[in-house]
Amino acid sequence: QVSGGDDEIQQLQKALLDYLDENTEIDASLVFSRKFYVAQWFRDTTMETEKAIKSQKDEDSSEGTHHAKDIETTGQIMHRAESRKKFLRSIIKTAPSQFSTLKMNSDTVDYEDACLIVRYLASMRPFAQSFDIYLTQ
Repeated sequence: QVSGGDDEIQQLQKALLDYLDENTEIDASLVFSRKFYVAQWFRDTTMETEKAIKSQKDEDSSEGTHHAKDIETTGQIMHRAESRKKFLRSIIKTAPSQFSTLKMNSDTVDYEDACLIVRYLASMRPFAQSFDIYLTQ
């Protein structure tokens, strides 16, 4: 379970990275997996920010006026993206052996939980969300 308040995606990402770090002695390929996930999440954050800002500019130019409650401001989008990037940079700077000492919760994630987290995070990716569209086309 993820405690409310903080970005729950970040908490899930951290739990998955904890699991990967704990099991690197069993399987050396998990070191690569950990680095891949961090790089992919950093790239995703950048892409999401660019798309959100572009769509907001497109809506501003096409409609002229919009509801301030419905659309996030550019400042909010940038702030959220910078906090996610800061989180990922802190993980990159931390050596894998030191990473396990920075755990958020004392509970460890087992293999089944790690698989569930990976499936959930993968379902949040654009391809997974638009798979039905690709399938029907």
